[in-house]
Amino acid sequence: MKYNPLGRTGLNVSRLSFGASALGGVFRPVDEDQAIQAVHAALDCGINYFDMAPAYGATRSETVLGKALRGIPRDRYYLSTKVGKYTSPEAYGDDTLDYSRPRIRASIDESAGRLGVDYFDIIHIHDIEYQDRRHTAWALAEGLSAVQELKREGRIGAVSFGIYPMDLWHRIFAECEVDVALVHNHYCLNDTRLLELLPIAHRTGSGSSTGSPFGSGLLTDRGPADWHPADAADRAVFASAAEYCRQYGTSISQLALQFSSQNPAIPTTLFSSASAESVRRNVAWHEETVAAGLLAEVQKLLQPVMNKQWNY
Repeated sequence: MKYNPLGRTGLNVSRLSFGASALGGVFRPVDEDQAIQAVHAALDCGINYFDMAPAYGATRSETVLGKALRGIPRDRYYLSTKVGKYTSPEAYGDDTLDYSRPRIRASIDESAGRLGVDYFDIIHIHDIEYQDRRHTAWALAEGLSAVQELKREGRIGAVSFGIYPMDLWHRIFAECEVDVALVHNHYCLNDTRLLELLPIAHRTGSGSSTGSPFGSGLLTDRGPADWHPADAADRAVFASAAEYCRQYGTSISQLALQFSSQNPAIPTTLFSSASAESVRRNVAWHEETVAAGLLAEVQKLLQPVMNKQWNY
């Protein structure tokens, strides 16, 4: 595993990082023991950055990750979690957004308790575009101020956002001081708009990270979960690309992981898995050379959905 500096944070993060959403059952039901084994496999493979959120599985992601990291020396890994978005148990999509200073401070304490730590290397302000952006201004004002306050107090190391819309990313870079940007679904086979942000991030010293190399399930043989906003026509485009990869003797997941994780301009790519076998397979794929000819053909097939904005 190779490591890269993450902007000005002082963190040297693994090229592949572990997003813990799968541990919370966001994509499908998971076995807790297997999920814990997946985390240990990631550590064994040299992955040193783990990201989660209280919204993933209604805190289950943080709880399972905390169990997996119990007894592991704290200097073996970096941790980030998110604030502002909270999901009801057994009700994916039933979210409460709260970017108030008291709730953010309480959220950090609650997450720390579940993880068994007293310090987070990064805090991402989460999904400020949700609920038709009714809470965006609140998040950019009180929410950001509260997280910056936690940084000054030494409770956290770096301030970040974890959001999707590109127009909001441009606004954040223009108006806010952030140390890290967690951009999801914008550097994968069907969407490369993260490239617009990289020069801005470099100029400001912010560390860029990308999540969802599998397009939230679109770039897999199994396909996305029912909650994904892609309609039947769009899903058919992805299914056709997946079939093309199978005919080529490989999988669209392999191509997707390689494409997202091998750009040297992007310090780290977060993927999520609750399977040790899958973790090891993803690391092996990352270290193989991408098939350039196949990549070009698959991206041609994906042109109808290229850079399409999803209503997450």
